[in-house]
Amino acid sequence: MQISIVVPCYNEEQCLPLFYDKIIEVLDSQNIRYELLFVDDGSKDSTRDLIKGFCDSNPDVRGVILSRNFGHQSALIAGIEESKGDAVLMMDSDLQHPPSLIPEMINKLIEGYDVVNTIRLETKDSSFLKNVTSKYFYKLINSMSDVEIKPGAADFRLMNRKATDAFLTFNEKARFNRGLVSWMGFRTYYLNFEAPARAAGNSKYSVKKMFRFAKTGITSFSPKPLKIASILGVISLILGLTYGTYIIYKAYNGETVPGWASTTLLILVLGGVQMVSVGILGEYISMIYDEAKNRPLFFVQEILNKKEEKNF
Repeated sequence: MQISIVVPCYNEEQCLPLFYDKIIEVLDSQNIRYELLFVDDGSKDSTRDLIKGFCDSNPDVRGVILSRNFGHQSALIAGIEESKGDAVLMMDSDLQHPPSLIPEMINKLIEGYDVVNTIRLETKDSSFLKNVTSKYFYKLINSMSDVEIKPGAADFRLMNRKATDAFLTFNEKARFNRGLVSWMGFRTYYLNFEAPARAAGNSKYSVKKMFRFAKTGITSFSPKPLKIASILGVISLILGLTYGTYIIYKAYNGETVPGWASTTLLILVLGGVQMVSVGILGEYISMIYDEAKNRPLFFVQEILNKKEEKNF
């Protein structure tokens, strides 16, 4: 079996040499036939030069250089599209996805599984806030979606060629890859692991990027937020009719007293419901807008050590 290993990189000059030495050690010690695909996602440091050096010294290493930063999920797709192996492994270059797990993942594929997904039980340098938000994100998305996404699921997975080719048929622009892999429904094995601290440098996922990623995951796999907007509208309507009945009753008995408190409260409640509803609609409309433009997920500027043949 020939394995294509896709590694997205963005400003990883500190981690890459450590990662390269470690993964080559594992691959060579296990006599694994491989191609190692580094995808430079518009890095501004020396990541590209390091990838070029790996390609020059090792014919089994290839580089996919993107024209700018398109994001982690798009960089994964760029590498997978260029892969030529019988199976494709996706992993990060910060050594939080341990290369030592690769032989076990390959064995599970040989046993007959189409996909080997990893579940991160713990991350050594992860903050308390990140752990809590991650836990409740998966609870939220699983409560809203018809597709179950395992808590702690990582973009560290191995797929055979059948599953890989099926995965590449998705044309969505807002990518939540771990959800798409679960949605496909191929026979999957889940492998637990504990992620060590980053080998060097800092995480490229800021709070803003994590929030955007979570929003994409929820809106890509569930229409329920739209239903929540409808429910809020119905509740506000019922409250408005109830309050209107109360006002009519007071007027009929001559007990109405002009007051700003009740009026202000009513306006605030209805205004808040309307703004929430419009906001939810806006999120879905923006996704429809992105899909309608049908722009490519990425542009490849250069491919290093390009191979035309299927078997490398």
